Formats: sequence, structure tokens, C-alpha cells
Amino acid sequence: MKHAIPFLLALAGSLALAGCTGYRPPPPAFHEALHQPYVMDAGDRLRITVFGQADLTNTYNVDQAGYIAFPLIGSVPARGLTAKQIEQKVAQMLREGYLRDPDVTVEVDRYRPVFIMGEVGAPGQYSYVPGMTVQKAVAAAGGFTPRANQANVDVTRAINGEVITGRVVISDPLLPGDTVYVRERLF
Repeated sequence: MKHAIPFLLALAGSLALAGCTGYRPPPPAFHEALHQPYVMDAGDRLRITVFGQADLTNTYNVDQAGYIAFPLIGSVPARGLTAKQIEQKVAQMLREGYLRDPDVTVEVDRYRPVFIMGEVGAPGQYSYVPGMTVQKAVAAAGGFTPRANQANVDVTRAINGEVITGRVVISDPLLPGDTVYVRERLF
């Protein structure tokens, strides 16, 4: 019994310390988001082509409110929609008094940026490229500082309108709009 008390105190202390970090492994939705169709948000730039309508074919930015300002039809909602859903929405709106049978395609021209903070050479905002991992993002931000914890990082991601932070290994993929925080190592 005498030896059990220090063990229990050490166990309680480590559990309390672990609870102070406020982070748990990311929930399943965190990684499931990687396999879902990409949805638009503010900061994305889209290439919208209306076949046979050179004046309407252009690149359009998704504004802070989540809309695209499109000629003739005005504001088109884009936040939370896939490229296919935006194609259908633009075609539907053009059909309502402007074009008989519009053929519309939407593709991402430029993704919204990722943000890298903490123990990196040059924290800041960086362009997202498809296939970007945490390690590639850190390299773009000047690499790890000598004090950086290089084993894992905290990634904050918006999923279905909810902001979730999870601790991931550096080989994990990123999504546009993610925020990466590289922590300082303890030793």
C-alpha cells in the first residue's frame, strides 16, 4: 500500500497535466474531411466557363461573405458548395431570363491559403497546393526552428461550420484554409 500512493499521485499528476493541454487526438471527422469533395469558402478563386459566352467566362473570387459577383445574375452563393453545385446554381440563374441552355463549368483556379504559426522560420500565410502535407507547409515557412517539436503539430480546420483542432504527425495532408501551429519542444 505504501508504494501505491506515490504511483497514484504520479498518475493523477500526469493525467492533470495531460488535461491542461486542451488537445486530444483529432476526431474521425477531421481525417474524413480529406476524402470529401472540396467545398468553397472565402479566399478561393474560381475559373467559371460559360461555353459560347466569352464575356461571362472569367475568374471570380469568393468574397468574405461567401458569394461570387457574377455578371448578369449578381451574387451567387459559393460558401460550402462544391464546384458541381456552383455549376448547377450558375446555370439555373442564367436560365432565368438570360440564356436558353447554358453550359457552365467551374474549377478552382487558386485555393484559399494555409497559415503556419509557431516555431517556424517565417510564420505567415502561404499558398495551398494540392497534395500539401504539414511537412511541406513547414518547409515553405522556412522550416522548423531549433526549439520546434518536429514530431507532431496542431492543425485547426473548419469542418461543417465547426472549428476543430487536432494534433497530427507532420506527414498528414492539409486542406485549404488550415492553420498549422508548431509547438515548442519541452526538452
